[in-house]
Amino acid sequence: MVIDNHHESYYAILELLEGMGEYTARVAQAALRLEAIKLDPNHLFVWSSGYQMPIYNDNRLFMSSVQDRGLVLDALENLIQEKGMGFEVVAGTSTAGIPWAAWLAHRRDLPMVYIRDKPKDHGLRNQIEGITADKGLEGRKTVVIEDLISTGGSSVKAVEAVRQAGGNCVDCVSIFNYGFGEAVSRFGALTPPCQVSSVLDYKTLVEVAIQTGYVEPQSAKVLKEWDSDPFGFGEKHGFPKIERGK
Repeated sequence: MVIDNHHESYYAILELLEGMGEYTARVAQAALRLEAIKLDPNHLFVWSSGYQMPIYNDNRLFMSSVQDRGLVLDALENLIQEKGMGFEVVAGTSTAGIPWAAWLAHRRDLPMVYIRDKPKDHGLRNQIEGITADKGLEGRKTVVIEDLISTGGSSVKAVEAVRQAGGNCVDCVSIFNYGFGEAVSRFGALTPPCQVSSVLDYKTLVEVAIQTGYVEPQSAKVLKEWDSDPFGFGEKHGFPKIERGK
């Protein structure tokens, strides 16, 4: 189903979803319309981990739509203000978090850096680009911008890299968050704690998909079932994890 923001029912839907917040509902609808997030329990998607899942996320599609790109940036700004975050540097994760960090830093007239998944194996061997190794982040308060948080492994490593470079990082902000317990545990194990804030999460996305008619009732039931056991879902339904190299 294509969701048209100019349809007469658009504002009625927003009113129905008011408890979610206007930006959350609008970003969810935009994600489904652009297919930046796909939901299909009948045709599973193979993730890079090999698990077969009924959802696939490609937030990069927001970048090519000027209107929706602005919507996501407004949503990030609104979230930051709601949470009362203060920071001096914006850090984007490589690669999908980089454009959002750059646009946000430009809006706020702040320095921007980006975090590699690992240090370079040549030259100055930097892991964080935009600072010199001898100075680092010099204790400046830094927010990490992610496009997506799943199990949290790469996001936590990004926060740790910022801290190792001398940054004071207590906030990680993402566009989408699956809400996996593994991510909660990983962020919870950080010392000092790092707060995770996301514009949109899986449960809310599914609720929007149901309310807008994007998914049928039976599909909605399956999508909610997946949320209770994401990594056991495929095996349970006859779609085992695909081992790479086989």
